[in-house]
Amino acid sequence: MRIIQMTLGMMVVCCYIAACETTRKAVIIDPGGDEEAILQRCREEALEVVYIINTHGHPDHVCGNRRLKEATGAAIVMHEADADFFGQQQVEQFFSQLGLTPSPPVDKRVKAGDTLAFGEESLTVIHTPGHTPGGICLYAKPNLFSGDTLFAGGVGRTDFPGGSTRELLESIKSRLLSLPEDTVVWPGHGYGGEKSSIGREKMSNPFLAGGW
Repeated sequence: MRIIQMTLGMMVVCCYIAACETTRKAVIIDPGGDEEAILQRCREEALEVVYIINTHGHPDHVCGNRRLKEATGAAIVMHEADADFFGQQQVEQFFSQLGLTPSPPVDKRVKAGDTLAFGEESLTVIHTPGHTPGGICLYAKPNLFSGDTLFAGGVGRTDFPGGSTRELLESIKSRLLSLPEDTVVWPGHGYGGEKSSIGREKMSNPFLAGGW
């Protein structure tokens, strides 16, 4: 799998293009702005985008959905819980304050254990609620796209609507830290670094200290 990391937009989101090197089919994960730069990179790599995947529904991770869907025809993918949660009028109104482009309706709703195939590659959905109700990570050994669930040296915030510190830490403990220690963690923001590993986070992440 070829992985291209791009840091984009006013909220400095780590967007990823993951591609099958044999078929050139690809997915875009969390397009946080600068859509033309994403499209140009796909053209340079001769990629066919089949999915636009959101690890969660916050506007900084979905604001590129509309333009990329228009340009590629790819299906927008989100966990079913976030598709429902972020479709609520009061939630839309709260997050509209950020002034970012809202996403069109989700095309494909996923749940834990689903797989998203592109060419000879695939990503498995790990449901990790806490940052949002339908937050997900995407796993294809040895790579984990962790969205805003787990950062290098940090974890996602839980003070926005739908957030829960208890759920977030339980998600990380039970569903991520059990992965192989050499798993490469590709986070949704590069606050503590642009990538890490499960082993490193188990040893040194201050939010995960004590009994993990």
